[in-house]
Amino acid sequence: MWRAPPPPKLVPMSDTPVKQQSTAAFYGQAVASFGIAIAATGIGIYNLHTDGWVRGFLAIAVLYLVTSAFTLAKVIRDRQEAGQIVSRVDQARLEKLLADHDPFEKL
Repeated sequence: MWRAPPPPKLVPMSDTPVKQQSTAAFYGQAVASFGIAIAATGIGIYNLHTDGWVRGFLAIAVLYLVTSAFTLAKVIRDRQEAGQIVSRVDQARLEKLLADHDPFEKL
């Protein structure tokens, strides 16, 4: 009597990496770059030959720009991670469907 071949072995979803880590050098370069940019902007605003309220306004504007840039980066990261999770769930469903499917079974 003929027998159906065994189902293919699938890689479990727990073996696939979700996060990609940055190197220590890249992290250090990003921190140093941010620190240099903030320091240079602060020194530039401090040495500006104008009234104090203008320097204060520019300082507040820079702080607002920095906080909004961090918020935007976080939102983009969260949206990307949510898309990866949805993709992994869809892939797991497809793998389960393929694992449970027997093409030689009579309908």
